[in-house]
Amino acid sequence: MFNRGETDLSRARGVKAQAPKAQTYRTQRQKQHYEVGNTIDFNPTKKPRMKQLEVVPKSRAQESLVVALFDPEVNITIAIGPAGTGKTYLAMQAAIKALRTGEIEKIVLTRPAVGVDDEKHGFLPGDINQKMEPWTRPLLDVLHEYYTPKDVAQMLEDQIIEISPLAFMRGRTFKNAWIVADEMQNATPGQMKMLLTRIGQGSSIVVTGDVEQADRAASNNGLMDIAKRLSLTPTKGLSVCYLGAKDVQRHPIIESVLELYTD
Repeated sequence: MFNRGETDLSRARGVKAQAPKAQTYRTQRQKQHYEVGNTIDFNPTKKPRMKQLEVVPKSRAQESLVVALFDPEVNITIAIGPAGTGKTYLAMQAAIKALRTGEIEKIVLTRPAVGVDDEKHGFLPGDINQKMEPWTRPLLDVLHEYYTPKDVAQMLEDQIIEISPLAFMRGRTFKNAWIVADEMQNATPGQMKMLLTRIGQGSSIVVTGDVEQADRAASNNGLMDIAKRLSLTPTKGLSVCYLGAKDVQRHPIIESVLELYTD
């Protein structure tokens, strides 16, 4: 009878088999390969944590805007100011914060599809998001500061982020949403009225624009029109915040550029 430790070859040679030496591993990953289900996790990297979001004003006027954005008694906030004053950036930060805390279910991005001066965009291919991308890029840039491109794409697909051309918003009601309407100096009074009446329960609207960069005459400018109406008739639930050259945060030279173009 043969011993349990013997193999067929050892039995044939009349030599007792020796127990195999303990397996040695040069790396922990090799050990994992041989001892844990013969599989290796080639992608052990943890999903990056979301960037922390703190809405911090950097001037007195920005502080007034932030207070209005987070005031539960203010449903519609209108921010008027020159380029680089942070009006769009702060509006998007407030929208992202509201989404993260569960105060809203979606963010709606809109703006008039108006080119700069005589610039012609022509036909743009793709779906509605791709067609509107040139106009909503400043808003999406803020989103990409806090979410990965993959996350943003998924939220667009799931309609958590919605890009809605201003011309297509008639007849809609937005509930539990934060609507950010950018570059509204290029909207007509009729378009502004239509936008502001889209608000539903649990929603907020933020309108931003720069009257100095309007492509519409004052007589047909929706942003100037609503600002004038509110100056004559202050209305509860609506707030207008004005920012100036002293509030520019994008780059110090912008204040000098604005002064060059002051009539």
